[in-house]
Amino acid sequence: MSGGIAAKVKIGIVAGEPSGDAIAASLIQALRMEYPQLDFVGIAGPKMQSAGATSWFDMELLAVRGYVEVLKRFRKILSMRRALRARLLRENVRLFIGVDAPDFNLGLERDLKRAGVKTVHYVSPSIWAWRGERINKIRASVDHMLTIFPFEQAIYDRAGIPSTFVGHPFADAFPRTSTREAARAQLRLKPAQLVVALLPGSRQTELDYHASLFIETARTLLKQFPEATFLVPLATRETREQFDAVKWTLGAQALPLQSLFGHANLALAAADVALVASGTATLEAAMLRCPHVIAYRMSPTTYKMMKRKAYLPYVGLPNILAGEWLVPELLQDDATVDNLAQALGNWISHRDAAGRVQQRFAAIHDSLAVGNSSRVVEALRPLLASVAGGPGGASKNNMVDSQGHGARVAA
Repeated sequence: MSGGIAAKVKIGIVAGEPSGDAIAASLIQALRMEYPQLDFVGIAGPKMQSAGATSWFDMELLAVRGYVEVLKRFRKILSMRRALRARLLRENVRLFIGVDAPDFNLGLERDLKRAGVKTVHYVSPSIWAWRGERINKIRASVDHMLTIFPFEQAIYDRAGIPSTFVGHPFADAFPRTSTREAARAQLRLKPAQLVVALLPGSRQTELDYHASLFIETARTLLKQFPEATFLVPLATRETREQFDAVKWTLGAQALPLQSLFGHANLALAAADVALVASGTATLEAAMLRCPHVIAYRMSPTTYKMMKRKAYLPYVGLPNILAGEWLVPELLQDDATVDNLAQALGNWISHRDAAGRVQQRFAAIHDSLAVGNSSRVVEALRPLLASVAGGPGGASKNNMVDSQGHGARVAA
């Protein structure tokens, strides 16, 4: 049932990188369809802002991964979190939604919860893969967890933390059948052309480790497949400029590398194979039926610390969801130009294997496409009813729209 709110209710929200920006934008759109008076404020990327959120701080500062990498920005990040917390409380934010970025959001959520703000975390930290001890911090920080993978809810049930499996918003949005021909037509690529997508990461710190590696891999792969062309989607102006600078340094201007401003999904849909930095993009590659190779490099110190705490033999989301090796993972010292080029070449040369993995990708896609938008709204409906009952809001069980009509919103 549709519901409205007589006065605006401010909802705090934070995403820390482009994938979180896209997930948060989907959430904002879903909630504002039913509750148009919700006012989202905090740290927002361009997609969230297009959906109506107001950003008080630059999301790019949070787009960093790894212990050593975070330490370089620690003071700035800590200062920003303090300022954000103070402003959220000063402006009477009643509900806060942290989207991924657990190292930033969980501490903020804990402080806000202690101050009486209802808190939601969207996208569970990967406590099933490493750092399982964070479940205690989550319990102290989060009123409700929204999980995107089906096996996660049982973990929170055992820990006594309210949670809802809502599926993945990308799974609902992505087509169930191949769109390769349409994607290639949009990018003006020939239908039979060999296309390789290169996704070196959405963070500047990731490009520090991956830009030259991915470019040299393309150069090496071209020796075996001279007809190949490469698509390189880059999330921001800064990462595109960074990648282009590395390309010039390596003298790679003549390589058939087509940079795209965003459009990662279009590149993956058009590609025969992809080289993808570990992260959300690997799941997107799977849902778009693109055979790929997962690569990742980070500081040696960070890698040693993370490997020591890991519970699973793999880090790529397609492998984790399948519970077995579907796609190659070449990490740290194993992520060499020759190894990556060979792994990509194997997918290109063995079409039967590529076809089989695409069938497995389809099953993963089906497991995550469960009607994300409606599940998110239903999961948050009781919390929205609760916070609307504060100063300036309606009662806990009923919100009143601008015409004075009552609308039942409690679950």
